Amino acid sequence: QLQLVESGGGLVQAGGSLRLSCAASGSIFSINAMGWYRQAPGKQRELVAHISSGGSTDYADSVKGRFTISRDNAKNTVFLQMNSLKPEDTAVYYCNVLIVRRYSSTTNTYWGQGTQVTVSS
Repeated sequence: QLQLVESGGGLVQAGGSLRLSCAASGSIFSINAMGWYRQAPGKQRELVAHISSGGSTDYADSVKGRFTISRDNAKNTVFLQMNSLKPEDTAVYYCNVLIVRRYSSTTNTYWGQGTQVTVSS
């Protein structure tokens, strides 16, 4: 069984900070890219940040300079440090991880359960 568990969401005032975590566990051989997406009510899910297996990062223009994605390969965990939060950052945040399972030669995409981030003005 393979599981992604997210934590760290919550309610914060504009200008505040939150740190999201997403830990993968189970029958894992290797983890490739990891990322964070978000979905606000009535909107499509969008990519927030992405980190490759080598540590290269990409960010949506709307979060550049405010959010930082990182990963701990030893713990199969990806983080999203969110600073200077704005009300428009309010959304459900999902982690997305590309995993090769043990005894498998294919890479599959797995999603976390989602964590609510609400930024009040």
